[in-house]
Amino acid sequence: MIDFANGSVFKLSPTSPQEIGPQVAELLIPGEQIVACFKSVRDFVVFTDKRLMAVNVQGITGKKRDFTSLPYSRIQAFSVETAGTFDLDAELDLWFSGMGKVRLEFKGRVDIRGIGKMIAGYVL
Repeated sequence: MIDFANGSVFKLSPTSPQEIGPQVAELLIPGEQIVACFKSVRDFVVFTDKRLMAVNVQGITGKKRDFTSLPYSRIQAFSVETAGTFDLDAELDLWFSGMGKVRLEFKGRVDIRGIGKMIAGYVL
């Protein structure tokens, strides 16, 4: 499992569901839809209408992967931090019951308010 206690785990940029979707398709339950995808150099995050999946690509070849599934139903609180003038990264903090805080950092132009609204729609 990804060590979320180690501060922020990813510096994520938006990517298309067509690029990432096939890599998680076998893990989706019937009717589950991908809502948004973000990736770093090797790792990536997929937001579905049911959960957040964080994928840690491991090893030299990248064939070994850790898929961590974080259901929205376990979120107790969340926070979004928008990018600023000098700090160009946006952040999403999620507190999961039984697990603690998960922080995702987004670089570049990311609609962090839209992500926050999406999370609110699934949690509230």
